[in-house]
Amino acid sequence: MKKKYLAWMAIVMIALTGIFTGCGSSADEAAKEEKASQVDVDLTQMSSTMVYSEVFNMVNEPDDYLGKMIKMEGTFALYHDENTGKDYYACIIQDATACCSQGIEFELSEDYKNPGSLMTEGDTVTVVGEFDQYTEGDLVYYTLRDADLL
Repeated sequence: MKKKYLAWMAIVMIALTGIFTGCGSSADEAAKEEKASQVDVDLTQMSSTMVYSEVFNMVNEPDDYLGKMIKMEGTFALYHDENTGKDYYACIIQDATACCSQGIEFELSEDYKNPGSLMTEGDTVTVVGEFDQYTEGDLVYYTLRDADLL
């Protein structure tokens, strides 16, 4: 009887340990899932030709996309500006024949303390963020602001 009781207690303890150590969804994961569910333009669900066309439109008619949640998958690229010390991240999309590419910059949300440890150039990334603009100097740039990696 004592062995059954100990075995039962061990099972309960293992189950409780799993519950309290995060086997369920964390608040961060829930926030990412909610952001992903609010996507206005989901490039991950389009054919390669349509994705390239949509990104081309985003680059050439950016005002049509301002404020929209964009989800995209592509190749991670990094540019480090030696003058400012700032890192710029981008998701690069190639066309169906892989001869042409377009990229969209993204700025990771504050949840990512050391993004360089999460990805290296050439990795495939999926990001979701709000399409926005900013100015540096006299130039206007477009980015996926407050982006999360999925």
